[in-house]
Amino acid sequence: GVHAREWIGPAFCQWFVKEAINSYQYDSVMRRLLNQLNFYIMPVFNVDGYHFSWTTDRFWRKTRSKNHKFHCRGVDANRNWKVKWCDEGASRHPCDDTYCGPFPESEPEVKAVAKFLRKHKKHLRAYISIHAYAQMLLYPYSYKYATIPNFSSQSAVSALYSAYGVRYRYGPASTTLYVSSGSSIDWAYRNGIPYAFAFELRDTGYFGFLLPELLINPTCTETMRAVKAIASGLLKKCETNRDRLPFI
Repeated sequence: GVHAREWIGPAFCQWFVKEAINSYQYDSVMRRLLNQLNFYIMPVFNVDGYHFSWTTDRFWRKTRSKNHKFHCRGVDANRNWKVKWCDEGASRHPCDDTYCGPFPESEPEVKAVAKFLRKHKKHLRAYISIHAYAQMLLYPYSYKYATIPNFSSQSAVSALYSAYGVRYRYGPASTTLYVSSGSSIDWAYRNGIPYAFAFELRDTGYFGFLLPELLINPTCTETMRAVKAIASGLLKKCETNRDRLPFI
């Protein structure tokens, strides 16, 4: 729910909570993950923008903060993080969809999440941001043509594919999708969270942001497999520490 119009994102986050709890008794993988890892879920990041997309403008993307010099509202909450802020792939004009804001963390939504991550970063091992659409699994960097060591991406997209045969591309955000600055996954990685991902869920453009209701269930089902694959890979890396390690 970082971008208001990407409704399948909040849908999946709610789905994850439901499935994780309901499958605990019979799914040994999920039970092991919940017993060994802490999951922090934010169902809707951009609450005001998300509400506005339901009531007024279905294709609204940004937050709903006011600008005193322009009548245009809102900031792109995925261009507002303090990492190469307002560089390539972001706009300084308040009326643009990729407006980076007047300064980093100007948006209360971004500031609140950044504060939480800073507080817990010593114990956090992974960060996942859910977006749509493009059918991609992305990791840093977004702001430059460079990459970090690959981790679990291939196994995650393979797990996703195993559900309904839906293909996802994976790779660095800058080369797989486009260059953008001030993104949350770059910020998370630069601030010590070693595994940062952004999903771009279904589809590839036929429905776009208007993904029909009948595709919510299969999209969430396959994404659940991918997230479990990432979490399982993380757990294997952490087992030698014998600590209870949080996961976000």
